[in-house]
Formats: sequence, structure tokens, C-alpha cells
Amino acid sequence: MHPTVTPTHCPYCALQCGMNLTPTPGGGVEVSERADFPVNRGALCGKGRTAPALLSSRLRLTSPLVRRAGNLEPASWDEALDRIADGLSRTRTEHGPDACGVFGGGGLTNEKAYALGKFARVVLRTSQIDYNGRFCMSSAAAAGIKAFGLDRGLPFPLEDIPRTGCVILVGSNLAETMPPALRYLTELRENGGTLIVIDPRRTRTAEQADLHLAPRPGTDLALALGMLHLIVAEGRTDEAFLQERTSGWEEARAAAMAHWPEYVERITGVSVPELREAVRLFCEPEAAMVLTARGPEQQSKGTDTVGAWINLCLATGRSGRPLSGYGCLTGQGNGQGGREHGQKADQLPGYRKLTDPAARRHVAEVWGIDPDSLPGPGRSAYELLDAMGTDIRSLLLMGSNPVVSAPRAAHIEQRLRSLEFLAVADVVLSETAALADVVLPVTQWAEETGTTTSLEGRVLLRRQAVTPPDGVRSDLYVLHELALRLGVEKGFPTDPEEVFEELRRASAGGAADYSGITYRRLAEESGVFWPCPAGGPGDTLAGGPGGTLAGVAAGVAVRPTAGAAVSEPIGTPVCGPAGPSLGEPVGPARDSAGVHPGTPRLFLDRFATEDGRARFVPVSHRPSAEEPDEEYPVLLTTGRVVAQYQSGAQTRRVDELNAAAPGPFVEMHPRLAARLGAAEGDPVAVVSRRGRAVAPARITRAIRPDTVFMPFHWPGEGRANNLTNPALDPTSRMPEFKTCAVRVETLAPGGPAAAESPA
Repeated sequence: MHPTVTPTHCPYCALQCGMNLTPTPGGGVEVSERADFPVNRGALCGKGRTAPALLSSRLRLTSPLVRRAGNLEPASWDEALDRIADGLSRTRTEHGPDACGVFGGGGLTNEKAYALGKFARVVLRTSQIDYNGRFCMSSAAAAGIKAFGLDRGLPFPLEDIPRTGCVILVGSNLAETMPPALRYLTELRENGGTLIVIDPRRTRTAEQADLHLAPRPGTDLALALGMLHLIVAEGRTDEAFLQERTSGWEEARAAAMAHWPEYVERITGVSVPELREAVRLFCEPEAAMVLTARGPEQQSKGTDTVGAWINLCLATGRSGRPLSGYGCLTGQGNGQGGREHGQKADQLPGYRKLTDPAARRHVAEVWGIDPDSLPGPGRSAYELLDAMGTDIRSLLLMGSNPVVSAPRAAHIEQRLRSLEFLAVADVVLSETAALADVVLPVTQWAEETGTTTSLEGRVLLRRQAVTPPDGVRSDLYVLHELALRLGVEKGFPTDPEEVFEELRRASAGGAADYSGITYRRLAEESGVFWPCPAGGPGDTLAGGPGGTLAGVAAGVAVRPTAGAAVSEPIGTPVCGPAGPSLGEPVGPARDSAGVHPGTPRLFLDRFATEDGRARFVPVSHRPSAEEPDEEYPVLLTTGRVVAQYQSGAQTRRVDELNAAAPGPFVEMHPRLAARLGAAEGDPVAVVSRRGRAVAPARITRAIRPDTVFMPFHWPGEGRANNLTNPALDPTSRMPEFKTCAVRVETLAPGGPAAAESPA
């Protein structure tokens, strides 16, 4: 008998690469190529290939832990759940519901994120819920909503990238953060297109570029405005597009014209000839794209910075047209879906606003509660964490490790320690879990079924391939049992498909409408792009035979049925046959049964604003929250390396990945190293106004002389986020991870005490 092969998806980044899993005789799991999934076409990075290592009981939690006499010790599930319920209940009684906080994660499935948001608002009645995705894509989301009326990471599928004429990639090192995606840029250049990479470091991705611009960290906004100034001055705007499909151009134009090229050169360090060449490469082809990632987004002006790049696209008619547009390269595995269904502080499922009375009525009806009982918006992620121990006395945390990943991390660790009660549900004993009063071991990707939404807006089905260890339960089980103990007997099922059916109803009619998506469809197709409204006899919101997975063999790849609309022509309607279209209806909007095919490409007919026009937002350059000075003369920027992921809680437990990236480092230019008297591998200290980190020097000409770089995957003395600045973007509430002022000190005998300001 042949072992069962389960088609599923990688647990790591937002590409959600397809893979096949096969149990092995020794109790392990083997990963193999899944060439039929269009995003990665079988390719996997080292993290994806080694992902099954974490299924080993040797590396993960297999029993609940409770703190006794200061130590975490094994306990039964009943004892652990009782303790959590008692802790949360006591806090509500003594301090009120908003003294209970809930913190989620961008790696949770759609079902978990939805249930967690519902649990916070229905069971705990607290407004204090947010998630670590606030630290990832929130600035791009805010800018997209301002300009387009809708946030979806990519408004087009990845397959469009090789077919455009030019891509400007801003602040992304996707060769290391999502390696299988690099092929799209390689194919772009093979097809005659050009690649412009904007990054203060000459990364592996920048090495592939036709033009690499290396601005000073924190000046991406000025760079975009300088390019827009040149576009206007050189007569490269698309006047017909501006007149027919946009509003607010005159104000945005005036703001850009204040940023003349020589002024921008002084701010950014990018020369005027380089600016002119970037404009030429972007404007000469008929189609072009701008893609941003954390570089421009993780700034105290991240929303304005992304807005400036969107303005560049709109001014040249490179948005809302085939093979053109602005897109955000979402980072976490479910970073897109995680921000759509209710675990954000200001949000209800379907990307609805918590302050919208109609949204409150709709979701309350689905949940069977009074709309007036729903709390209002709460604190953003950093503000929630900063309030621990004062306004927030108890915290339930799922799928996040802020001890390593939060800005000003030593302060956040202290805030966590000051809580009256902390409960953590996770796969491993992370640095945050180690501080908890109760730790719950929960299932992970290959041990459970659920949906995620990729950076393309493609909703995908992850399928259970193996049975979890005996002592492990799902997050849905945790929420179900806690709800029971806190007096809510219904509304928290443990079956993920049942949760998804409710999510469909809750999202119906919202911006992120999943109501036409079912587990059956996801099993039969290569994912479905939202928005996808319900409609037709085989597409019921009741979860009947046409929608469920009943009859679909678990672990067997099901090919699309004849005539199924998997990748329809450009654009489809959003609001059903009679509603306004965000895409150009080139093909049939629905198949013969009335089933909506999903929307791979947005905005081709109209934008998601009231009048259908994209909105320019006038922005101007302003300094970062913290600029270098005599005491802290160097800039620090942070990021990732190819063999580790996010806080490293999972990847640091995999031997092969640790061998490739065993620890933190401080990347610096030879001129800075010479001033320090530091040699390759010497320990150096990086010091900011918030803390200190120590790591070996890595000397390279691939970074600016006025800047050092540290990866943020490690705890301990090399914890980069000890240094980072929690200054928040006023709109997105994104902390300024990507730039802060530091000094660098050598710890080697005989070297200078600290780095001087580089010339």
C-alpha cells in the first residue's frame, strides 16, 4: 500500500509555497515537490524544505505547563485551562474587561484569527486586541486604503510580474526573505524588462538589479518625491489617466514639486543622474510596477512613504491597468488573511471597520449578539504591549514572540514580566512563552486543516497530513474550552471548516468577501482570489453539499473540474452580477452555475472608492523620528537572513538552518570598521537610547559607510530589537524598526571606544 501524499502549503512566508507531505516509516514526514501549484512551481527554500523537523516531539511542546513556585511544570489540560479562565475572569472582575488583553499573530490561519477576534469581543468583551502583523504590513495597508479604497497586498497575481516592463522594488531582499519568488524577477529581465532595487545595502536581490539605488535609511519618502518631481518636469505624466481615473492630483503635484532633485540628493545620498535614470527606466515601457516591503513601511512615516510610491504609479498611469500597479510584498504566512478577519484593534471580519454601525450590525447578527455589546477600537500592537502591567493586567497571547520581535524589546520583556497573568499558546517554548504563567502546546501547520491567504490575496487550503502528539490540542480547541469556562457555551466550534463557514457569512458583503469560497473549491482549485461573493445554486452560504469537503478524499490532490474558472481573464466583479466592478469584465463574471471565479486582478475598471477614482494623497518629506547626532552618529537598520524566520522561535531549533545562520552579526562598511579598529569577527557593541546589543562584526562594502545592519532573529545579548525605536506612524501605528541612531563600540582590546560619524 502506497503512503498517503497530502498536498499542502509551507508554514512560513506569505508566498505559501505548495508542497507535498508523505509520512515515512520511522514516523517522520518527507517533503516533496508540488509542481502543479503555480506560485512556486515546486521550488522550495531551505526553511520550507526543513519545515517537518519541527513536527518532532524533541523540538516542540507536548504538554501544558503551569508555573508552580516560580517554575514551569507539566500539567493536565484541565488544570491549565482552568488556570487561564480563572486568571482572565479575576482580571475582568477586579479591573474591568479592558484590563484583559489579547495578542495574535500573522501566522495564525484565517479560522484561528477569526475565532480569536470573536473570543476577545464576545467572551472577554475587551477592546484590547491586536496582533504582530501590525509590525509588518500596516503602513502599506493604510496607504492602499487611502489611495484605492481597499488593501490587498498584490492587486495582481505574481505571474504578471515577468510580463511587465519595469519593476521598482523598494526595501525588499526577497532573494533571502522569499527565495522562490526571485524567479519572477529573473524572468522579468529575461523577457527584456528592467529591475530597479532600492535598498541601503547591496543585497543578493540588489545584485540582480539593472539599477541599484542605496538611499540613506529613512529617506525613501524623499526619493519617491524626487522621482515624481522629475516625472512632472520631464512631461512623463499620463494626463488622460489623471483626468479620467484619479482625484487630488494638483495637491500631490504641488507637494512633489517642492522636492527638486538636488535637494533630494542631499537628503538621500542618491545622485541626480541616478534619479533620472530610474525615472527613464520606469517610464519608458508601457507597463511598470512598484513593489514595497518592510524597508519603506517600517518607519514612523511609513504610510506617507508608501503613499508617495503609489502617487508615482498613479501619475504615470501605472495602476488599474494590465501588468501595472502598486503592490506590497506581505511577509508572514497569513499576514494578508490575518489582517482581514478581526484580530486587529479596529476591525471586524471581512475587513470591516469596527466603528461602522452597519458593519457592527452585520457581524453581530452572525454572532447572535447585540451590536451595542461589541467593544470599540482598542490599542495598536506596541501600545497594547506598552500598557501591560498598568492598564492591561492579563494577556492571552497566540502565535507571537514579542520578547524578540517587538521594538524596544527589553522594555517589552519587562512589561510582560509585570503582568498579573500571562497565558501563551504556541508550538515551542519561545522566549515569551518562558515568561508565562500557563503555556499551552498547540498544533502546527501539518497537524491541522485550515486556510491562509497569500500575498496575492489567494485563499488556500492547508490540509492535515499527520496526527499531532497526544498532549497537543488546536488553538480552536483552546478558545472553545476557554469560552465554556467563561460562560459562553456556543459559537466556538473546534472544526476548522465549521469556523470557515461562519467566517464566510461574517465576511459577506465586506471588502474582503470570502462568502463564495468553500473548502471544496479550495481543494479543487489552486486557491481562490478574494473578493469572491457567494451566488448560484452550488455556492451556498448555508454550508450545504455544494460547499463542504464531504466526499473529497483527504490527502489526495483533486484536479479542477471541467469548466472551473481557476484563472479567468483580466478582472471580475466584486459585488455580484449587478454590483460595481473592481476589475475589467473581459470574461464571464460567473460560470454557468452562477459561481464567482474570484478576482485575481483588481482595479482594472474602477477603484474601490465611492466615485471609482484613485485618490492622490499629498505628502512631503520629513526626518525620521530619530536622526544621528554627536552621541549616536550612525544609523541602524534591521532585517532578516535567508536561513532564519521572524523571531527565530521555530527556525533556531532546526540544526540545518542554525548551521547556515548560527547567530547575530553587525554588518558594517570597511571605513566604519577602520575607525573602530574592528576586524572581521571581532565583537562590537551597538548602543541606542533604548539599549545595547553585542555581536561579531561582519565587514563588507555592500552597506553604506554611515549605516550598520543587524538581523533580528535572536534573543540574548545580540537581540537587535533592544535598539529599535517604537516611534509610531500616526496612521498605521507602525513602529520605526528600519532606522534609529546608534553608536558602535569595539570590545576588542586596543580599539577606539566608539565610532565617530562617518565622513
